[in-house]
Amino acid sequence: MPPDLEPDPDNDFHAVGIDDDTRLVYRYVLAQGTVRVEDVGADVPLEGTDPAGMLARLRAAGLINRTRGSDGEYTAVDPRVALRALTDRTAAQLDRVRSTIPDLAGLFEQTSDAAGSGAGVHVIDDPALIGAWYTRMEHEVTGEFMAFDRPPYVLADENPVEPLALARGVRWRAVYAAEVLDLPGAWAELRHAASVGEQARIARSLPTKLAIADRRTALVGSALDPQRPAAVVVEGGPLVDLLCAAFEAVWADAVEIPTADSLEGTAPPDRGPGKDDRALLALLGSGAKDGAIARELGLSDRTLRRRSADLLRRLGAANRFQAGVQAVRKGWL
Repeated sequence: MPPDLEPDPDNDFHAVGIDDDTRLVYRYVLAQGTVRVEDVGADVPLEGTDPAGMLARLRAAGLINRTRGSDGEYTAVDPRVALRALTDRTAAQLDRVRSTIPDLAGLFEQTSDAAGSGAGVHVIDDPALIGAWYTRMEHEVTGEFMAFDRPPYVLADENPVEPLALARGVRWRAVYAAEVLDLPGAWAELRHAASVGEQARIARSLPTKLAIADRRTALVGSALDPQRPAAVVVEGGPLVDLLCAAFEAVWADAVEIPTADSLEGTAPPDRGPGKDDRALLALLGSGAKDGAIARELGLSDRTLRRRSADLLRRLGAANRFQAGVQAVRKGWL
């Protein structure tokens, strides 16, 4: 690919409806001045996508022109004019969407029976509204988000809002109950979350589900029945301070989840454990069941017992609790 066609990660055209491949075609047209469909297909690596369709999208966006005739050529429009016009149109559309927020918020508040954002306590027994409150807090948080995570779950497994908050510089701390590791693939998901910026730990158990945004708003699970979940929203006041203190106490005793990067490489025996040892230590210290640990690490029950015994011997520990203490003292965790 010519250097002037390399994707530029700093210029995200998705906001104006142009995907990465179409952006490559646009850069190609700008570089060539005039092109045909077959030129694009031959010179731009599009991995099976339709160059004619991309040129049509660029034309519809006002970024290029097409000459008359069946073998029409496409020519570039000065981006200082065309792109400015496109971004202005997009901004106007966003302003129109933004203007609907008050009306839509009114509908939401009528349904949730939680009008306004003043201090108070709201009881919610609708799973959809519990999920809506959680997502709202994720969107509104600006500095710090704290959470207790345990089953049952109201929202889907993936959380598309958390990465947006992390990108804004939000400090995101989450404590997961050890029972989460009973879910297939949970260990890999937790380590991935830790690798992208979430500060994650595991506790042997958690009394409830909890989310706190900026130490001002808290969402607390009040009923964990998967058929009839309920939660309480607390806005401001000493009750939120109390919940923050409870989170900090559990956080201090929980076991840190190592990121994938922190497990890379194997240290010499006299300098500490290898990546597999650190993963095993984290899971042992979390209170997870042997079956869950073996599944997450891809070990047989016999191999898990052998490796656990060897790890305790190396640490001079009589049980898992002592192993965790010794591992922290030695800087292994």
